Amino acid sequence: MASVLQRSIGSEHLPIHTLRQQSAVRVRGLSRRFGQRMVLKELDLDIAPGEFVALLGASGCGKSTLLRILANLDREISGEVSVPLQRAVAFQAPRLLPWKRVWRNVVLGLAGNPNKKRALEALREVGIEHRADQWPKVLSGGEAQRVSLARALVREPDLLLLDEPFAALDALTRMKAQQLVGELWDRHGCAVLLVTHDVEEAVLLSDRVLVMRDGVIAHEERVALDRPRDVADPEFAALRGRLLSWLGVGHGHA
Repeated sequence: MASVLQRSIGSEHLPIHTLRQQSAVRVRGLSRRFGQRMVLKELDLDIAPGEFVALLGASGCGKSTLLRILANLDREISGEVSVPLQRAVAFQAPRLLPWKRVWRNVVLGLAGNPNKKRALEALREVGIEHRADQWPKVLSGGEAQRVSLARALVREPDLLLLDEPFAALDALTRMKAQQLVGELWDRHGCAVLLVTHDVEEAVLLSDRVLVMRDGVIAHEERVALDRPRDVADPEFAALRGRLLSWLGVGHGHA
């Protein structure tokens, strides 16, 4: 899997080389400053090919900043970052262009002249092919988020970055969207980094949960539970409790 490794010093970005490696994501000594505030502090991170990783942490701890850097949307960094050339992002807001039909939103920005068939294939995967010719304004929140996922999947990414994609959905729609993402990940086998505030969601979906604090990865939990996972499972509850403790919720937090 081809990846590009960059070193950034201040606002300078120096491409080093293209390589094949065992990590889908490799970050070393990553720092990001906003004015006098250091948001990321010499952060290290590895994500294996095909691994589903969830990232938890309080607001302002640097989760979304890290995701934006991995997506190449923020380059004012120092450190080393290696990511796949093929990557895609889905945000909390679907960010659909209201003047383009749903299918055209799906293939927006693709190189060449992508046709409608390719968009329909991606929309079929997320169960919304029948909305292909609609305008975004008539979609429900859940439907719009499915279109956003289709737009990410049509790029056939080796790394899928999800920035709280279910946060604005109602509880039932959120559960359906979580199940869909799990199925899509199982089918496509790409590495996933999910930024979320929802501990239960993190444990339901991921192979590994990271807790971010003060600009670094402060804690890691491997999720060895069989899939599909049951929130009523005592082991699930115990893992959720440990993560909540690291997040400062409940008694005896770290």
